[in-house]
Amino acid sequence: MVTTIILTLIALAFVLIVIEDIIHVNKAKTTLFFGTLCWIILFISPLNGQSPENVQHQLDHNILEIATLWLFLMAAMTFVAYLNSKGFIQNIVHRVMPSAISERKLMFLIGGFSFLFSSISDNITATLISLAVVMSLKLDPKKLIKYATLIIFSVNSGGVSLITGDVTTLMIFLDGKVSIANLLLLVVPALASVALLAIMLSFGLNGAVEFTKQEERRIEKTDITIAVIFLSTIIATLTFSVLYHVPPLLTFLFGLSLMFLVAQFLMRKKDVNKKIIDYIREIEYDTLLFFVGVLLLVGALKEVGMLSKFTHLYELMPAQYANYLMGILSAAVDNVPLTAALLKAEIVMSPQQWLSFTYATGVGGSMLIIGSAAGIIAMSKVKALTFMSYLRMSVYLLIAYTVGYIGSYIAGSLI
Repeated sequence: MVTTIILTLIALAFVLIVIEDIIHVNKAKTTLFFGTLCWIILFISPLNGQSPENVQHQLDHNILEIATLWLFLMAAMTFVAYLNSKGFIQNIVHRVMPSAISERKLMFLIGGFSFLFSSISDNITATLISLAVVMSLKLDPKKLIKYATLIIFSVNSGGVSLITGDVTTLMIFLDGKVSIANLLLLVVPALASVALLAIMLSFGLNGAVEFTKQEERRIEKTDITIAVIFLSTIIATLTFSVLYHVPPLLTFLFGLSLMFLVAQFLMRKKDVNKKIIDYIREIEYDTLLFFVGVLLLVGALKEVGMLSKFTHLYELMPAQYANYLMGILSAAVDNVPLTAALLKAEIVMSPQQWLSFTYATGVGGSMLIIGSAAGIIAMSKVKALTFMSYLRMSVYLLIAYTVGYIGSYIAGSLI
């Protein structure tokens, strides 16, 4: 009876995630509500006669995973929130953009920029800034849809090779399935798939566009210093993890503390209304609360013994084919709970197969407009971009995803 109630609540929570745009109830609220409710029920009516201490032990293990993910994302998002609010990122973009460029070259430039920027920041920020660049050009709606499609795919592709770029990549890394050195092997196939999509989408683009140069804002010394600390933190996180096995969370929190101390020193003589630590309040707490709710739900799913059934697809076919399908499935089912469920199901795969799974869940959400945060953001900003107009690009997207997935599996053979 308890199992049935919990499964019903979890199913309802996942349905509410999918129809978020229809019911206009933030998925962070629904997942957090149902996630905590499921665990309360498990304490009130323990399964299989478990003691409260046993349930507490399982919850503690779940909370440790959540806290690690939460703190890492909080640190990374605070850096981006500061630089974004100061207009530092937008300023740099406008400085490097040419005054005129062909539509085809712009396709590759935007794809490359979205790919690179999403590797070092969150997908939402990368999507918003990339869209702002192309929307400032007043393009024809059909052309704008093509650029938006490339941005969505590029943003999702850029994040898979770095733990700072994609949450599912971070989750798989923290679970010990892949190393940072392994993940860097994904750069080439991921970038190649973006280039392939850019080539396919550039057919029919023969015009040229001109950028209206905005008045350049002066870049403050403090902003440059914090940008350097951010990049140094990313490099140090990757280096120390590979050489000394220092947990990425520890390095990023150190980088965040360094940012606070340096900024405090640089701002000491300035008349500023906002303290540097206040930028923590500007990060996407909805996103962080969503992860908490999802991981609580998946933890409850494991407690009732349902995650073991997740392995059935992997019993029916080899892992490399099952991973490919899981990636496409992540376009309809949020990739965070999908990844969390598979990790907790304790499926046995080789590092090569885990690497291809990392690519699949990171990029597979691009197949549908509702399959990733980048898609949802783009749909809300570009009026011409709808579920159906994006669906017309599905053949191009599927080809690029397939080529990237094959490339990721081949790259995994180098492990």
